Amino acid sequence: MLDIKKIKENPDAVKAGLKAKEVDCDATVDRILELDERIRALKTASEGKTAQKNKLSKENGKLFGQKKKAEREGTDTSAIEAAIAANNAQSVQLDQDVADELRELGELQAEYRTAMLSLPNLPDPDLLPGGKENNQPLRYVGEKHSFDFEPKHHVDLCTDLGLIDYERGVKLAGAGNWMYTGMGARLEWALLNYFIDTHIADGYEFILPPHMLEYQCGETAGQFPKFADEVYKIANPTDDRIHYMLPTAEAALASVYREEILTEADLPKKFFAYTPCFRREAGSHRADERGMVRGHQFNKVEMFQFTRPEDSDAAFDELVRKAENLVAGLGLHFRTVKLAAGDCSASMARTYDIEILIPSMNGYKEVSSVSNARDYQARRGNIRFRREATGKPEFVHTLNGSGLATSRIFPALVEQNQRADGSIVVPEALRKYLGGLEVITKK
Repeated sequence: MLDIKKIKENPDAVKAGLKAKEVDCDATVDRILELDERIRALKTASEGKTAQKNKLSKENGKLFGQKKKAEREGTDTSAIEAAIAANNAQSVQLDQDVADELRELGELQAEYRTAMLSLPNLPDPDLLPGGKENNQPLRYVGEKHSFDFEPKHHVDLCTDLGLIDYERGVKLAGAGNWMYTGMGARLEWALLNYFIDTHIADGYEFILPPHMLEYQCGETAGQFPKFADEVYKIANPTDDRIHYMLPTAEAALASVYREEILTEADLPKKFFAYTPCFRREAGSHRADERGMVRGHQFNKVEMFQFTRPEDSDAAFDELVRKAENLVAGLGLHFRTVKLAAGDCSASMARTYDIEILIPSMNGYKEVSSVSNARDYQARRGNIRFRREATGKPEFVHTLNGSGLATSRIFPALVEQNQRADGSIVVPEALRKYLGGLEVITKK
């Protein structure tokens, strides 16, 4: 969620920043400003009427005292009774006016919240505007593999070696699914263990979050309400709360401290989590994307940090470096790309993608997105820390990065490490998890 103060101070700059993300929110920004002004006016009016009613109540208290005194003295009380009646009538009208204003206030506040939640995050000023066409490759790491034979597609390699059963995966769960078998399952688990051991060595705390989350988690992460239809929702006839299967562990980790105030000494918090990820929209299904490049369920280890605002740039660099080191540790060729504003997700201020070469696709595919949300997610989830110097609460910054997703690492590893006889060389970093196995061969 954006800071309303920033919107009010410079609405044109906010509109320009959102247009750099290729999103036209001019009308929404204007409406938010109208709503903010009307909400403030209604609050002031209702508070004034409530104060006026309290004043009338005090006056009636005095008038009742005067009436009792007059009755004891046997003097006329008609004027006092008329004043009390007039005050009561005015109080009834004030009650009605306040009720009407509070009703309108509730409606406007609901519209205001929906409008604020719909605004994407502002991109960092150093990002190029526009979409994918303006993404900037920053560096290439490792050498491209060259083959003195006709290389195979990872689907054929995995099928020949008995690593993946694509047909039965589809039979079990439909298109966009696959099933690891035998050495394929062990290789997948070796990748996950390699990621996990690396993060533990780097001092990150291991989290295993629930896979079924409540709606508020998606709202805090910035995925809802806009992308609420892109997840697998869970129907429960005994519970009317909305639950969904997490599309990424970020959705869970971003809400760990929702509605909490941390101490400054608590920060930074560095987590990583392993989860399967569930996506309704598995993307396009072009011929060159057959296999496991896109799927409805895949495994991922996610990195996440909560930091002070002044520390988030360094945290971002750390997460990028960690993701790069994981890919480099597998001996695979990849590149790091700085995304243009329009290619960053709605909730992120900046994103670097680590893209790995998959030879059969003649191009690079993202295996990690490292992003800085600044205080956008923290505002949505009301996640703060108390500054020691001032004693005042401030919003934290949140960052996340894949570390890593396996569904594209696996095919890249298989294709880049294949040999002429159809076998696959196991990266050295994974051999200890496979009993020292160096080469996967056909049984």
